Amino acid sequence: MNSKKWKKQLAWWSYQKRDLERAQCHHATADTEAKHIDCLRLGVPICVIPNGMDVRICLGKKEKGIDEQKVALFLSRIHPKKGLLMLIEAWAKVRPNGWTLQIAGPDEIGHIREVEAEILAAGLGNVISFIGALQGIEKERAFLNADLFVLPTYSENFGIVVAEALAYGIPVLTTTGAPWSVLLHKNCGWWVKPTVGDIAHGLKQAISCDSGMLAAMGRRGRAWVEKELSWGRIAGQFIQMYRDVLKEAGI
Repeated sequence: MNSKKWKKQLAWWSYQKRDLERAQCHHATADTEAKHIDCLRLGVPICVIPNGMDVRICLGKKEKGIDEQKVALFLSRIHPKKGLLMLIEAWAKVRPNGWTLQIAGPDEIGHIREVEAEILAAGLGNVISFIGALQGIEKERAFLNADLFVLPTYSENFGIVVAEALAYGIPVLTTTGAPWSVLLHKNCGWWVKPTVGDIAHGLKQAISCDSGMLAAMGRRGRAWVEKELSWGRIAGQFIQMYRDVLKEAGI
């Protein structure tokens, strides 16, 4: 609501609030999103159903050898909200030996220039690279080549890219700005505060893991996504939601 605040306030009081109050149910993708909706006091039931994943397509990842260079992957919009400047500063603090960082995604509002300047200032140009906005087979290859997925975001309503990384069997380091506490509960990644210090601490823990440990974490993450986010399960939850709405409406 703080982004383009006046336009959104105008829309809110003109029609959006009224439309939302008329709904029979609001769908949220995570508990934190549901809490934000609840703060609007609209008097409408909220149903939490996460986004689904086609886990079957995320196959083919191989465990790297002990001497092979490891890759941390960031794949999202290159935007201040995503916390890349924090990640670069944290990487400079840790300077993980035998690791490179790949940054994939479209540039927004020219933020890539700030990130590039931070990389050069930290002397990390030889270990951090931009690989562009990826789609299809190129995106798949980036996931399959990664040993760690990093999303140092300030705020996400869900963060589907985290689910994608887990589906590919990659452990994830993200922040409490994204609703992914399951990374800790299922021991398939790191969930840290969105600060340079906490991201650096998470990186230290991640790089201390050998290939076998990282692969085991990745397998646990994939198993959880396969169980909880498969489309069969998610579709069933949506069907039940619509049944409940119809029942409540007396239809």
